[in-house]
This record gives sequence, C-alpha cells and structure tokens, in this order.
Amino acid sequence: MKSLLKLEELAQLLLAVFVFAHLPYAWWVLPATFLLPDLSMLGYLAGPRVGAASYNLAHHKALAIAVAGWVLGQPVLVLVGTVLLFHSAFDRLLGYGLKYSTGFQDTHLGRVGKTTAAATASPVLA
Repeated sequence: MKSLLKLEELAQLLLAVFVFAHLPYAWWVLPATFLLPDLSMLGYLAGPRVGAASYNLAHHKALAIAVAGWVLGQPVLVLVGTVLLFHSAFDRLLGYGLKYSTGFQDTHLGRVGKTTAAATASPVLA
C-alpha cells in the first residue's frame, strides 16, 4: 500500500511539472518558489495548534486553485496551485504528511524525524 501511495504522489508531482511546462513562466520559477510553502512552519512559533493549522493550509493539495486559474484565465493562480501541488506531492513522497496539533513530528502518514531513545529501546530480558 505504501508503494501505491508513493506512486500516486509521484504522478501528482509529474502532473504539476506538466502543467507548469504549459505556463508562461521561465523554467527557474518552479525551483525558485518550491520552498515558499514551508514558510508556513513559522506558525509553530505561536504553538503547535497554530503551527499545524498554518502548515496544513499551505500544504493542502491546491489543484482546485490551478483549475480555477485555468478556467478564469489567470496564469498566476495556476502557478500558485501548481507550485503547491508540486511541493506537497514532493513532501509526501519523502514521508512528510499533514500535521496533527500534538507536534510537528506527528503527521497523517505517521511520525517523522528522530525517535526518542525510550521509544526505540528494546525491552530488557530478565
């Protein structure tokens, strides 16, 4: 199942690249804007609940924005949606999911980051 989910994320990432290739922007705009959604992590300065909400909002798969931009003829909306889709799919390929308010490491895809020594210690046999 995990492989299937990663394959789906890869397909979405490639879709974002395909859409971007048809936009009137230079090639360097996509890598230049790639990390902008991660600015949402600044919400964690106000606590885990605000941080999770701001992170999840900025990492929501924004295909709807891209489609709306396409229908309205607004290339900048298509660009925003494409960058968010590309970034979110890339994050999820790496195992970074939407955050829970319990902490940055707690995601809908599981816990990320270093585990504590207590969590990884094996029980002592008596």
